[in-house]
Amino acid sequence: MKIITSINDIPADLHGSVVTIGNFDGVHLGHQSIFKQVVADARQVNGKAVVITFDPHPKMVLHPERRPFYLITTISEKAALIAQTGIDALIIISFSLEFAKTTAGEFVNHILWDKLRIRKIIIGHDYAFGRNKEGNEAFLAAHGKRLGFEVQVIHAFSIGDTVISSTRVRNALTAGEIRLASEWLGRPYSLAGTVVRGHQRGAGLGFPTANIQSDKLPLPPDGVYAVVVCLDGNRYRSVLNIGNNPTFGDAARTVEAFILDFKGDVYDKDIEVLFIDRIRPEIKFDGPEKLIAQIKQDIVQAETILKDMPS
Repeated sequence: MKIITSINDIPADLHGSVVTIGNFDGVHLGHQSIFKQVVADARQVNGKAVVITFDPHPKMVLHPERRPFYLITTISEKAALIAQTGIDALIIISFSLEFAKTTAGEFVNHILWDKLRIRKIIIGHDYAFGRNKEGNEAFLAAHGKRLGFEVQVIHAFSIGDTVISSTRVRNALTAGEIRLASEWLGRPYSLAGTVVRGHQRGAGLGFPTANIQSDKLPLPPDGVYAVVVCLDGNRYRSVLNIGNNPTFGDAARTVEAFILDFKGDVYDKDIEVLFIDRIRPEIKFDGPEKLIAQIKQDIVQAETILKDMPS
């Protein structure tokens, strides 16, 4: 998949593409259904399947007062997930207050038509673009009739009575409903980072942990989780703690994984964590002995949760 980060760098071989536009945070099952349709339609007309998205997320630019605003996926994670769906090209538009002034008409004329000469555009049922969100279905249909491209709106993707959306996934994660969020994502929620040196307190307690430094703010709340750690091409059942270690009075929030059945140096290595389920919230214990006893219980529970996970 080609990744294009400047409108001026859009190559001519993308002319006649089938395109979709959106923020696509999380690349959840609803997004995947749109990409599947884009790819299928592009193949039918021997054209390219193209996704247009924005970085940073428009809400982070337009509403800086709304903090914290967590993203389910970083831009690199989003690109990798979109690539897995068969999309041919991802155009990442740098979103700024200046770009936010772009009208829907300017977007259609200068990007969708002048730069891409699109054959068809597919959008989600609730998506609109351009200044004041003028670029809705009716707007696109009118311009499509004038310029000669087709417009299709994909209906909401639901599981049961629940419409899947990035907001719903985000809310499930922040509530610690890991299994529910994973069901809607179509995969485990993940966090990637580099292993750095921490207080090394875990080793002293008999449970050496990998302290993970990540640019991504972890969405799940503080607590203990059953996870799978991906390291050096292998997968390991693990227990993860997110929090500030109240038993020891730490101030900084950390993400630490105890990798089961593993011995070795992991410092400075890249690591990915797949969240499977939440075991418990973070607790302040009266001392190290009670903490150790609880960690042993957490490990037993994690092994039960992860017993069917490949390693």
